[in-house]
Amino acid sequence: MPTLFVTGANRGLGLEFVRQYREAGWDVIATVREASPELESLGAEVRTLDMADAAAVSAVRAGRPVDLLIANAGTYGPREADNADSAAEWLDTFAVNTVAPYLLAKALLTEVKQANGKLIVVSTRMGSLDDNDSGGFLAYRSSKTALNMAWKTLALANRDLAVAMLHPGWVQTRMGGQSAPVTPKQSIAGMRQVIDGLTPADNGAFRDYQGKTVPW
Repeated sequence: MPTLFVTGANRGLGLEFVRQYREAGWDVIATVREASPELESLGAEVRTLDMADAAAVSAVRAGRPVDLLIANAGTYGPREADNADSAAEWLDTFAVNTVAPYLLAKALLTEVKQANGKLIVVSTRMGSLDDNDSGGFLAYRSSKTALNMAWKTLALANRDLAVAMLHPGWVQTRMGGQSAPVTPKQSIAGMRQVIDGLTPADNGAFRDYQGKTVPW
């Protein structure tokens, strides 16, 4: 039975990843800061992990081969930085959105290689330089742009694996809002199909949930 390791699993996209992979018969290790009854009802192995704690992230081990890592956890951060406090929050956003996923991938790399697995990070089109024609959302955009570069660097160092970035679409989550056109079920179903089709030949790819390449 294959194993998924997914972060940020308590709600939204992360919770839907757990639900769909469990329904598909996978073992799932789901990390959260605080578990919800809904997550616990899905039968995943729930572990506590704060992605803002670099030492804890670096020390993570699955304890078995990992067929699929999905670094999903993220934070929005300040929309603008114009003082020391907002600058500190901006740096905190980088810690969670950029540094932590990379550290997690490095921590689990041996176990992913044992399964010849895949390394996936949930990014966003908002991190694309090519796509930014409106500005705003400073911390989120910049941290995701940096994440794309970090993940591309990870990919180039591990050409024998499928290492990719995924844009989930504009999804009806707490971050995306209820006016978003894509449901979590649709987004995750699409990303699962994209993930299934990835091979080492797609190393470093940035795709959306429909499989289209995202320019960045």
